[in-house]
Amino acid sequence: QVQLRESGGGPVQAGDSLRLSCVVSGRTFSGYSMGWFRQAPEKEREFVARISRTGDSTSYAGSVKGRFTISRDNAKNTVYLQMNSLVPEDTALYYCAARSRAGLFSTPANYDYWGQGTQVTVSS
Repeated sequence: QVQLRESGGGPVQAGDSLRLSCVVSGRTFSGYSMGWFRQAPEKEREFVARISRTGDSTSYAGSVKGRFTISRDNAKNTVYLQMNSLVPEDTALYYCAARSRAGLFSTPANYDYWGQGTQVTVSS
């Protein structure tokens, strides 16, 4: 059984940085493409960033491009989301997700496994 566990969230001020981590257990981590998504209250879950199995391909939502960086360490079974220059609009519950099939996608329905989320709250 695949398990994903996020960490690193918390309350911060606008302009601060945070690094989220997601540890994957249960299967070979390098066999998954990974994504980060977020969901604010009363809003739909939205794509933030994704990374290929080897880490050589990444993609970002327009709202975070240039501020956030996704990366992975296959030796540690971990995917990261470095978030810089945070703004209040980044406040949300952040989820990591894993996709076991081929292809890179940015929609939640294309991911097979999800973590429980870590809360990020940015105050102005």
